[in-house]
Amino acid sequence: MPHGAERDALRGEIVQAWLPMAERLAGRFRNRGEALDDLRQVAALGLVKAVDRYDPERGNAFESYAVPTVTGEIKRHFRDHMWTLHVPRRVQDLRNRVRFARQDLSQTISGRAPTVAEIAERARMSEEDAATGLEALDSFTALSLDAELPGSDDGYALRDTLGGADPALDVVVDREAVKPCLARLPERERTILYMRFFGDMTQSRIAEHLGISQMHVSRLISRCCGRVRDEVMREAPRHPAAVPAEYEESAPAEVTRAAA
Repeated sequence: MPHGAERDALRGEIVQAWLPMAERLAGRFRNRGEALDDLRQVAALGLVKAVDRYDPERGNAFESYAVPTVTGEIKRHFRDHMWTLHVPRRVQDLRNRVRFARQDLSQTISGRAPTVAEIAERARMSEEDAATGLEALDSFTALSLDAELPGSDDGYALRDTLGGADPALDVVVDREAVKPCLARLPERERTILYMRFFGDMTQSRIAEHLGISQMHVSRLISRCCGRVRDEVMREAPRHPAAVPAEYEESAPAEVTRAAA
């Protein structure tokens, strides 16, 4: 029929007539984390698509075309809107097969959970695919970081298990860059730098320990830091990834501290 009011009215009558069928199909997917009313709306949308796309000249009954169309629309809804994490379609299919196989085995095996090998045999897949499907069972929904962990009575939450960034990782490259330069310093200069920057000793205490003046200690520290910085900058063109750009503006003492 050509587009117009008469076609739209007939289209609406067909959709209304087959709507109970779509609602029954939606009912098959109840208790899967989605409200039944929402599933009915998705099924109704699939029915409208089936009505619009059905071609009677192919010789098939409308029901044989509409049922898989509506069912596919509901499954796409679960795939695209219900998964908290993005999971490939293949993994989703493995999850469904594993879920059904585990449900069947739970009715015949008592006292324990079915093994991966048993699930793989029932689902007719490899153990690797069965393990992937089992992992995907936990990917449908995500836990809040504030969710209390199972078996915890003291409010221990998932957030408490997360680690933090190690600040020492930021200076790994810096430390490796200055290490050979420090090794080439005379032993007395290395000792002074060690006491100052590793032992956290004052210049006065270092001078007293070595039997020299505090001013001489200050000059030695400045000279050593300057030497280390110059050597690092000279080696930078040969090892561009070894020295970050901020060294160009860094103070000599900061270069030495990186060796810590």
